[in-house]
Amino acid sequence: MPSWCVSLHHLIRRSVERNPVGYRNLRADLIAANMGTTLERYLLRTYLVSGLFGLFCAILGYFVLRFFPSPALSISVYNVFAFRFPEFVMTDASIMAIRFAICVVIFVISAYIVYILFLRYPSIQKKNREARINLVLHSAVSYMYAMRRGGAQIVPIFRAIGESAAVYGEVAHEFRRVVRDTDYFGYDQITALRHLQETTPSEKLAEFIQDLVSVVESGGDVLGFLETRVRVYQEDARFEQKTFLSTLQLMAEGYVTLFVAGPLFIIIVMLVMGFMSSAPVLQLAIVIYLLIPVGSLFFILAIDTISIKTETVERYTEMKWLREFSDVRTEERAGEELLVQQLNHYDRVRHIRAFLRRPLETFLIEPNRTLYVTVPVALAYILFVFLATPAYADPEILVDVLDDHLIVALLILLIPFGVFHQFWRSKVMAIEASIPEFLNRLSGINQVGLTLAQAIEILVRADLGVLTYEIKKVGRDIEWGANVQDALVRFEERIRTPTIARSITLITTASRMTGDIGEVLSIAARDAAISENLKRERGGEMFIYTAIVYLVFIVFLFVVAVIDTQFLSVLADVNTLSPGGMVTDPVSLGDTSVTTFRLLLYHACLIQALFSGLIAGQMGEASLRAGVKHAAVMLIIALVVFTILL
Repeated sequence: MPSWCVSLHHLIRRSVERNPVGYRNLRADLIAANMGTTLERYLLRTYLVSGLFGLFCAILGYFVLRFFPSPALSISVYNVFAFRFPEFVMTDASIMAIRFAICVVIFVISAYIVYILFLRYPSIQKKNREARINLVLHSAVSYMYAMRRGGAQIVPIFRAIGESAAVYGEVAHEFRRVVRDTDYFGYDQITALRHLQETTPSEKLAEFIQDLVSVVESGGDVLGFLETRVRVYQEDARFEQKTFLSTLQLMAEGYVTLFVAGPLFIIIVMLVMGFMSSAPVLQLAIVIYLLIPVGSLFFILAIDTISIKTETVERYTEMKWLREFSDVRTEERAGEELLVQQLNHYDRVRHIRAFLRRPLETFLIEPNRTLYVTVPVALAYILFVFLATPAYADPEILVDVLDDHLIVALLILLIPFGVFHQFWRSKVMAIEASIPEFLNRLSGINQVGLTLAQAIEILVRADLGVLTYEIKKVGRDIEWGANVQDALVRFEERIRTPTIARSITLITTASRMTGDIGEVLSIAARDAAISENLKRERGGEMFIYTAIVYLVFIVFLFVVAVIDTQFLSVLADVNTLSPGGMVTDPVSLGDTSVTTFRLLLYHACLIQALFSGLIAGQMGEASLRAGVKHAAVMLIIALVVFTILL
C-alpha cells in the first residue's frame, strides 16, 4: 500500500475513533452484510473510488466544454426595477474560470453521489441476505432437528450446517460465525450464540437464536423446541413465498411498462417527429441499443438478487473414494501386461464409446455440453457468411445483409440448448414432484420397525412414477454392497438439485445417528411438499406474466410491422415530382433515409425478443437458462415476420 494511502487510512481510523457513534450503523451493516472487510478499509475504498470517479467526470466534463461550443444564454426576466448591470465581456480567462468552476461542481456532485451509494450499499446487501436467510431457515432448522434427534450437540450441529453452504446458503454462513467464535476466539456456546443474535441481518433468525439460548440456559427440551419451530417455519415459508410473488409481480409489471411499452411509445413519437422535421436517429439508436439492453439486464439482476436459486448443478454431499492404499504393496506378474494395457485402453475410450452409443443422453444430462457443438458450428457459419458476402460501399447495406445471418448463428446456439434444457428440467421437476410421496412411504415403512435399507427394497417394487427408475438404481447399489448413505448420495449426484440435496442430506445425517428416523422422514417429506407447492404457486402466478410478456412482444412486433408496411414502405415507393416533371429522390424522414429507420425498427424487435425471452424465464421459472427457449421462439417470430411476411 502506498505511503499516502497509509496516511489516509490512519486519518480515517482517527476519525472513526473520535466519532464511534456516527459510524456505528455502517459498522453493523458491514458485519450483517458479510462484506469481509473492516470499517476503516471500506471507508478508504469509498473515498478513493468516489474521488477517482469524481475526477473522471470532471475531466470528461472539461473536454466536453472544451471541444463543444457553449450554448448562447439569454435571460428572459424583465428588469422592472431598471437596475443597471455592468457589462460583462467574455474573455479567454473568464471562459477558463467558468469551465473550471463547472468542472469543480461536476467533481463534487459525482463524487458525493458515489460516496452516498457506497454508504448505502452495505444496508442493501443486508436486506438481500435477510431475505435469503428467511427463505432457507426452515430447511436448516429441519436439519438441526434431525441431528439433535440423533444426539448431536449445538455447536457440532452448527458446524455441520456451516459445511453445507451449497445447500443452506446464507444460513450456513451465519452459523459459521458460531463455530468461528467457539473454535478460534475462545467464546463459550452461549456467548457465541448471543453474538450471532446481535450481528445477523435476519430478525427471524435472531428471534430463533434468542429462544434457543433461553431453552439451553434453562435446561429445557431442545429437541421439542426444534420440532415446534420446524412446523412453525414451514408455515411461515408460505407467507414468505406470497410476499416474494407480490414483489415479483410488481417487477414484472414495471418491466412490461418501462421497457416494452415505453420504447414502443418512444419509437412512435420519434416517427411523428421525423414527419414534422427530422428523425432523431441518434436518440432512437440510444433507446434501442443501450436503454433496452441495460434496463433488461437491470431487471434480470434485480430478480436474481431477490430469488432463491432453484437449480444449482453442484455436488452437495462429500464422498471420499479410496482408490489406493499406501500400506498395500502391488505385485506385477509376468504375462499380465496385455490385460493391463487393455484395461488402460478401456478407461481411455469408455466415455467416448458411451457418447457414441447414446449421444443425446449426454446432452440431456448436461445441456451446457451442446455449446461444445453449436459454438464451432455457429462460428463456422459466421465465417462462411463473411467470406461469401461482397464488399459493399454503403455500411447500411452491409449491416442489412449480415444481421439476418447473425441471428441465424445465434439461433444455432440457443435452440439446441433450450430444447435439451427443457427436457432436463421436465425430468427433474417430475422427479422432485415425486419426492414427497417417496419420503412419506419411507417414513411409514420405517415407523413399523423396518430399517431404511429394507424400506428402499420394498419401494423398489412400488410405482413412484418418474422416480421409480432412480429408486431401482438406489436399490441396486444397496444390493451390490453399498450402504444406504452412499447409494442415496449417488442418487443426489445424478439429479443435483437443491430440493433433492436438502432431502438427501437430511436423511443421510439422521440415518448415521439413529435407525428410528420415521419422524425425520415425515418432516423431510413435509419440507419437500412445501417446496413443491411453493414452486407450483410461483409457476402458476408467473405463467400469467410470461403470457403477458409474449402478448406485449407480439403487440410490439405488430405495431412495428404496421409502421413498416403502412408508412415506411409507402414513403419508400412514393416519388415526388418537381415542377418541371422531373423525378427526384424518394421521400425521407428529414435527414434520415427510410432504410435506416426500417433497420432500426428491425433491430429493436430482435433486441426486444432476446431480452423479453430471458426475463420471461427468469420470472416464470427462476432461471435465466429457462428463458433461452422463450428467447429463441421470439427471435424466430421476429425473423419470420420481417424476412418473409414483410
